[in-house]
Amino acid sequence: MRLAFALVVAACTHSGTAPVPPDAPPAGVGDPGLGAHWDGDAVSFEVASTRATRIELWIYGAPTGPEALHVPMTRDPATGNVWSARLAASDLPPAIYYGYRVWGPNWPYDPAWQPGSDAGWITDVDSDGNRMNPNKLVFDPYARELSHDPVGTAFAVGTHRDDDSAPIASKGIVLREDAADPGTRPDRPLRDDIIYEVHLRGFTETLGTPCAGTYAGAAAQAGYLASLGVTAVEFMPLAETRNDHNDDDAASDNGDNYWGYSTLAYFAPDRRYACDRTPGGPTREARAMVKAFHDAGIKVLVDVVYNHTAEGGGSSLFSMRGLDNAGYYQLDTAGTGFTNSNGVGADVATDKPLAAALVLDSLHYWRDVLGVDGFRFDLAPVLGNVCGPGCYRFDPAFPAAIAQSLPSTALVAEPWGVVAGSYQVGHFPAGWSEWNDKFRDTIRADQNQVGGLSPGDLGDRIAGSTDLYHARAPEAGISYLVSHDGFTLHDLYACNAPSNNQAWPYGPSNGGSTTNHSWDHNGDAAAQRQAVRTGLLLMMVSAGVPMITGGDELGRSVRCNNNPYNLDSTATWLDYTTQGDALWTFASRMLHFRSAHAELRPADFAAISWYDATGAAASSAYLADATKPVLAWRTGAVYVAYNRSPNAVTITLPTGPTWYRVADTGAWMEPQANSSEPGAEYMMHQSQYSLAARSAALFLTR
Repeated sequence: MRLAFALVVAACTHSGTAPVPPDAPPAGVGDPGLGAHWDGDAVSFEVASTRATRIELWIYGAPTGPEALHVPMTRDPATGNVWSARLAASDLPPAIYYGYRVWGPNWPYDPAWQPGSDAGWITDVDSDGNRMNPNKLVFDPYARELSHDPVGTAFAVGTHRDDDSAPIASKGIVLREDAADPGTRPDRPLRDDIIYEVHLRGFTETLGTPCAGTYAGAAAQAGYLASLGVTAVEFMPLAETRNDHNDDDAASDNGDNYWGYSTLAYFAPDRRYACDRTPGGPTREARAMVKAFHDAGIKVLVDVVYNHTAEGGGSSLFSMRGLDNAGYYQLDTAGTGFTNSNGVGADVATDKPLAAALVLDSLHYWRDVLGVDGFRFDLAPVLGNVCGPGCYRFDPAFPAAIAQSLPSTALVAEPWGVVAGSYQVGHFPAGWSEWNDKFRDTIRADQNQVGGLSPGDLGDRIAGSTDLYHARAPEAGISYLVSHDGFTLHDLYACNAPSNNQAWPYGPSNGGSTTNHSWDHNGDAAAQRQAVRTGLLLMMVSAGVPMITGGDELGRSVRCNNNPYNLDSTATWLDYTTQGDALWTFASRMLHFRSAHAELRPADFAAISWYDATGAAASSAYLADATKPVLAWRTGAVYVAYNRSPNAVTITLPTGPTWYRVADTGAWMEPQANSSEPGAEYMMHQSQYSLAARSAALFLTR
């Protein structure tokens, strides 16, 4: 495992002139000592920087206020990149908060310096990208917890260069680490999972229970997801982000950071999601939550954001930028700015030792210490950028190294960025799965009258997208129709276009895609509900790994807002008042049906028998004909028929076996929740069956 780290980083290079020999071994690669560690008698502190010329450790007894003590750190003579200090526990305050002051080529150490002075200053940023400023107390990138969000202008340079940020700066917290057990991991391949993507706070905030909206609140809902049929919960980002001030002024503030896709500290569980916010509380509670899901047989996946950080592209110095800006971020050609392939801020430069080590080490911490089972990587191609400074070219080497370092771990890529060359669907290496936007857009377009698609186009996606993942397996594709990023499943079939400029709590929200392949079904509520059911059924009978979004089973709507990233409000919190209604029952039965039938979850690309409306084998000409209304197929004991047309059609079931109807998404069957309980399926006494317009039916033979 540690060898993989060394192999990755040994190949990394960086620009600029380092204050240590260029052939020095890479620092911090898989080093368990990085960060702050309490062993009962003393606390050891280690931090890595390839360019610092002096680092001082500053200790505090509270999140804000004056320091308790500070000491210079010692640089490791072997690497020149790791700085350390070890302090006796008896010399430290009961609660230990800490940060670093850093000097470098752009600001050499001057003994005359005092907090708030510019002694030694040369420039805010030099041509090698160095941005050290000892007036800015920076927190440890390996901090296991963080004290609070950075707020205010004291972190900026320029006119605020001499402002001392230390009294109010975010600080790392020293944990008295324990060996709590995160439970036994569910032992099954990803192909056997059904993923439920959800925001941790929104998952339980409306329940009104103790600790609603927290890790503890989510733990209490593990049984709910198990009853629904979910086998893997995927939480939107759980690492520390700037969200302390969400909803300070809910009626007028639309600047909330609800989704959390701007990480402050990669090791630290977000305090805002903890019921117990005392030092160590968020970590204990997050680990206990993982155990609760494991005890219910459910995997825990976490969305991670390694393409950029909360330091953005500006001049604020919170952590990595003040420690080693050029070692963590991808610079521009001038060296004084940044490469931005993510649309938000400076790219994290995983082709450099510090950034590569940070990614790998933090992934291992979340998996090995906190117990999570896998990760979904936001804008994952940015992690593979090997063109720099100032450009983009994808290379799968670093993603491959992640897979090598984390075997038997679910690794899911959002396989696109925002610059030319960053759309990499189908191009991630072995060990990775990817959000399959081809599945998403094909099914959406077919259901919502975009037109031009043939039965074969649909079949390619339902069969697992062999054109994309033939070198891997069907589980390389995550088959989804909606995610947090866009319409809810309800709104996909109830909205013709986004409506993001609404009043609170449903807006206003900036941005959002204008290419949604959505349709309001002419305002027909029954047709909208039918479309939701049809979409759910098609996901559950397709060969890829299905993913639904929290609230899909509850008919959740954000009233056509397709980019509610800033809405920490009732609009984005799950409302469980419809739990147990016809849609919930249908969704649960479809999820459980998939889990009960292995033929729907093939390990390899299996042959599927395609049929036309007459029950005969579909010819290649039929599959290529966009005017044909029906696509039907059989895999094992399961038969599915989908009527794509605006008119009812009569289909003929294949001859031979006795067929039992499991489900029909047509509006006529709503009083029966459009489905049957296992063992109570309706036995077909005739071979012909009427399918309503734009509906699908599911059959089973025993």
